[in-house]
Amino acid sequence: MSPVSSELDGRKERLINNAWRERAFEQLTTIPDPFQHLLDSHWCWVHPLFNFVYRPAFTRDMKLNGPYFSEILLNAIVSHSMRWCKNEPKIANQIKELDCGNKFLDKVCFGLFNSLKDGNGQIPIVQSLLLLSAEECGRGNRTQAWLYSGMAFRLVEDLGITIDSRKYSSVRFSDEDIEIRNRLFWTCYFWDKLVSLYFGRSPIIQDTPVSPPRILLDDTAEIEIWTPHGVVFPEGTHYPPTQSHATSCFMKMCSLTEILNQIIIHIYDPVRKSTEAEFQTCLIQQSSSLERWWDELPVFLKLIIDNLPPYSPPSHIVTLNCVYHTTNILLHRPALCSRPFRGAAEETHNGKPLVQCVSSATSILALYDLYRRTFGDGHVLLSMAYSIYTAASIFLLEIQALRYASPQTLDKLRFCVAALNRVTMTNPVIKTALNLIEQELAKLGIDIRDSSNRDTQHISLARRAPDVSRPHSDQLTASSSSPSTIQRTQSPLLYAVPPHGAFSFTPPPLAKQREDDGNAMLTDPDPSLAIPDSLKQEGMYEIAPELFEAFSYVEPLSATMGGKFETGWGEGEAM
Repeated sequence: MSPVSSELDGRKERLINNAWRERAFEQLTTIPDPFQHLLDSHWCWVHPLFNFVYRPAFTRDMKLNGPYFSEILLNAIVSHSMRWCKNEPKIANQIKELDCGNKFLDKVCFGLFNSLKDGNGQIPIVQSLLLLSAEECGRGNRTQAWLYSGMAFRLVEDLGITIDSRKYSSVRFSDEDIEIRNRLFWTCYFWDKLVSLYFGRSPIIQDTPVSPPRILLDDTAEIEIWTPHGVVFPEGTHYPPTQSHATSCFMKMCSLTEILNQIIIHIYDPVRKSTEAEFQTCLIQQSSSLERWWDELPVFLKLIIDNLPPYSPPSHIVTLNCVYHTTNILLHRPALCSRPFRGAAEETHNGKPLVQCVSSATSILALYDLYRRTFGDGHVLLSMAYSIYTAASIFLLEIQALRYASPQTLDKLRFCVAALNRVTMTNPVIKTALNLIEQELAKLGIDIRDSSNRDTQHISLARRAPDVSRPHSDQLTASSSSPSTIQRTQSPLLYAVPPHGAFSFTPPPLAKQREDDGNAMLTDPDPSLAIPDSLKQEGMYEIAPELFEAFSYVEPLSATMGGKFETGWGEGEAM
């Protein structure tokens, strides 16, 4: 064994031993509710995916008043958790007495201002700023979210966290210091890409040759048992013991956001527009990277839509898969539209972008359906809600391209809109996304509110696409033909859609969810969230070659939820 490998193993062993010791001490610590409840909610729903805070150091220093704890950070965690816990029966009354967390938010802002004024830019301040950014992002306060994250990123750079502490630092850091700094860098990298995507900004933090390695030595979170905190299970039912796989999930999310970073820079940058050649290069390279990422995704993190389990895996695993499908749509959607259609033979029959977009949009609906049937929708993170919004954009594109809205497509849109409406309580920024969808539907003269109207709705577009009329009511129609028998120059292309089992499974015998309780599990779903019948058809689906051309004449829904990019100062869009 090499000296470097031996040293790495030694560091790993020390960190793991320390983590287990602190978790044992944590079990012996008594913290009054609602604080303990809110902390537990954070460790369950937010921490596995985002890793804002290194738990062993935080809980230890909370007892010792050490350097990795501060009252500001505690208030930031508590304030951020309020949005998911305020309707949980166990502590709802206590939270109301605390002004629904507004007092904690005020304490965080006041404490951060004084700390920054005094030049106290330590790691808990960075973590507090990230949590504050996430909270304001969910509220829809774009300016505040962007500024808080920007301050966190500048502090990370000022503290030297953007540089590998093991190789380039003149300061001797402990094993724990290095672990925390590495985690914090990749947390910032991940959050930078999400907030840039949500609000149409350019990413700030980049991975360079001197950046910290994407390695987490403390992998104790990998084998912990994950339980859905705050979800109400009827008597006699429970969520089965499930391994968290939180470390692997976070690492794969970071590698996925490296791909997303390239997509944002080369396709969605609000300032610099890429050339056609740059766009095509990005499409080819990142499409290959995404395929490789998916192929290398461990089986315990990968959710195959035609083989979903009877109950949802942990929240962070479902969200990881949703973000993958969102990234896939964001990469391939521009290839469908916003460019003059050239009509070349190879382009006419290149159905990959359309297949990728439709398949991923369908998959997002299936994943959310599984998630909600297991956990309810009281703990849906913004990243999952954004995935539903992105899926809706594909169904809108289908309507625009075909110049009519089939009942099947309207069912999919109704499902998306109903899902987004239900998560606005915990993610008010989604109201902006809903407004964007409603504006597009209004332009098309389509009303999706009346689910009893099963007639095809014809629309009129200012810019007419080629006629792609078909003998069936939906452009994507079922077929039993084999792909090998299809002649590209004469027949539609085929793609596989998830079979019926992907959307119709037998959940545990659980009670119906109350309308005011997004945390309870259910078997009798909200009628507006009944999975569309058009997604239950098995087999191959036809895509007429003319459909590819039709998509090239329409504009996609905005990828951002905060309006167009603004170079000047603006007011926060509080909701």
